[in-house]
Amino acid sequence: MHFSSNQLCNPTCTGNKKIWAVALCLLFSACSTPKSPTASATPAPTPAFSPSKWEMLPDWQSLNLSISHQAFLQSCRVLKSRTDWSEVCGLAETFNANDNHALREFYEKWFTPYQVFNADGTEEGIITGYYEPVLKGSRTRTSRFRYPIYAVPDDLLVIDLGITYPQLKDMRLRGRVQGNRVLPYYSRADIEAGEGAGVAALKGRELFWVEHPVELFFLHIQGSGRIDLPDGTQVKVGYAEQNGHPYMSIGKKLVDMGELKLEEASMQSIKLWGEKNPDRLGALFGHNPSYVFFRELPDSFATPPGSLGVPLTNEYSLAIDPRIIPLGAPVFLSTTYPNDSAPLNRLMLAQDTGGAIRGAVRADFFWGMGHVAGAQAGKMKQKGRLWVLFPKGSEPVLN
Repeated sequence: MHFSSNQLCNPTCTGNKKIWAVALCLLFSACSTPKSPTASATPAPTPAFSPSKWEMLPDWQSLNLSISHQAFLQSCRVLKSRTDWSEVCGLAETFNANDNHALREFYEKWFTPYQVFNADGTEEGIITGYYEPVLKGSRTRTSRFRYPIYAVPDDLLVIDLGITYPQLKDMRLRGRVQGNRVLPYYSRADIEAGEGAGVAALKGRELFWVEHPVELFFLHIQGSGRIDLPDGTQVKVGYAEQNGHPYMSIGKKLVDMGELKLEEASMQSIKLWGEKNPDRLGALFGHNPSYVFFRELPDSFATPPGSLGVPLTNEYSLAIDPRIIPLGAPVFLSTTYPNDSAPLNRLMLAQDTGGAIRGAVRADFFWGMGHVAGAQAGKMKQKGRLWVLFPKGSEPVLN
């Protein structure tokens, strides 16, 4: 999965290092804060949810809803405890996933489709793809495996603002304590410098060591992956935390540098550039200060969990901007296949989020695991439209 990032302020205030003093500083109640503390603290652009009709959803009548419904049942593991979803989730469990006619009647009876519009009134946005990469690595550092995957560092401070301020629900500040000051946590450049405080803070937090720095960078972008170990076993890693810095696109940076043309910018072209310019990789990676920390996942996870906390479903889970589209909701996607004009119309589930997924008509399509999925994800940058299915009686309030 992908992850939003928060920038931390650098407040000046007196007192000890106790967590509540730090929290007070961060919450602006005991010290001066010269600027906004987080990049994601800005309100989401106001989209227009417009009531729609089922016949407006391309191919709705001919879609096979079986896998979509199974993915919806995964969402219901979380949603069923919420008042506005409990009834439809309870009903969803009574349907045979192979009875397509009954499933279609279920959605049409119990949901209302709302088309999503951008703040400027347009209906199209960008649909990209992501996947679960497979890397070669080891639990110990060797001459071959030299690049670390880190667990969450002990000195990373995470403050959930929603605990004190309900209006800031789902917002977190990340940083570190130095003396009586709260500072931003170390950036990617700090951590990958080879020496210094950022490197020292993570010493001993290495989960695995992998072979290629480019593959490791894209593991950070994807948010989860698998590691093939020398003894032939495979382990899974997933997102645990993030350093609080904003995600910045290295593809866009290469375009700005004149190294790639805009239409050439893809995961594959970035990897190829890295192979040709290994001595410039460090500077390029440093352009993206965001850094992800991982945890080893149990074998019971067939696929990585998304931000909703349930396993993602290959080709049926979407990452969305949760400020606009509710996590867990069914979302009808109308787009095309990567680098193709063939239609890709599907009932998906909003089960993940992403640092680069910001805005109303904006989504990331989860392709699954491995090289084939990676090839699809890496070249996907299609125009698309979205409809959110809201349970009847719980439709959004329209402006």
